[in-house]
Amino acid sequence: MDEQAAVAALAALAQEARLRVFRALVGAGTEGMTPGDLAAMLGIPGPTLSFHLKELGRAGLLSVQRDGRNLFYRPEFGQMTHLIGYLTDHCCQGRACAPARAARSRRRAAC
Repeated sequence: MDEQAAVAALAALAQEARLRVFRALVGAGTEGMTPGDLAAMLGIPGPTLSFHLKELGRAGLLSVQRDGRNLFYRPEFGQMTHLIGYLTDHCCQGRACAPARAARSRRRAAC
């Protein structure tokens, strides 16, 4: 990931509703969600949700697929992984950080 793509992704996520939408899609996994389900879950009106979905799509953080009459939005896990990698690329001079190891251990224990 280059700096420009990282800035675009971070800018898209730097808004409360878009961050909530992205987190909901990540939670749904590869199955994705319809705009109606997202709107009901998050309490975001349809036109507003549509705007936020477009912004996340422009940043490469989600994809959309039509299935009959329904649209399914899915997180782009590859882009998310590239962003996380970009942000942590130089962490602790390339060695695993003690805080990162501890956080991973806590997440594994919670799952």
